[in-house]
Amino acid sequence: EGWDWRYRFIEHTWVTLYETLGGFALSMAVGVPLAVLIVYSPTLRLALYPLIILAQSVPKIAIAPVLLLILGFGEFPKMVVAFLVAFFPVVVDTATGLAATPPELLDLSRSYRASRFKTFLKVRLPLALPFIFAGAKVAITLSVIGAVVGEFVGSDKGLGYVILSATSYWKTELAFSAMIILSLMAIVLFAAVSLVERWLCPWLNPEAEG
Repeated sequence: EGWDWRYRFIEHTWVTLYETLGGFALSMAVGVPLAVLIVYSPTLRLALYPLIILAQSVPKIAIAPVLLLILGFGEFPKMVVAFLVAFFPVVVDTATGLAATPPELLDLSRSYRASRFKTFLKVRLPLALPFIFAGAKVAITLSVIGAVVGEFVGSDKGLGYVILSATSYWKTELAFSAMIILSLMAIVLFAAVSLVERWLCPWLNPEAEG
């Protein structure tokens, strides 16, 4: 069955990949700035952290139908579901990395009268990059799950739709083919983020030093 669907699989795979990357991009675009605000503002930290934890604790399978009713049945609602699933590790890991800057480096930066922005750009951000990428690697795999959850709830395309349709008609080979493609997609995307991390953080790769 999987081979009979090979051409349609390409179309469905591109749809899920597009939704996954869109959700991941949203999680990074929202999560990193949100983490910066949390670290730099204790008031915002107290206000936002409970809301972030609350949003994370709500089952996304319960939110997805509401989002589809509000946003429609295109790719964007699936991106939003992927974003909601993926952004939590981005926020937490980025905030942890930014807050872990050694105090002596911050004191040294102040002694040179560096502005807060320059300190962030030259000190905090580079040291936080490993944490940011740790969150990004978790987020990219969660984005795949989020996109599929959105497709389960309401879609006529995508690998989630293929799995749902195949299981409804007891086409197990077709369903397993879609699941294998999803697994490969997650592995490739995780590897891609890891490659970007090695490029931007060469000091984390001992082999590069040799």
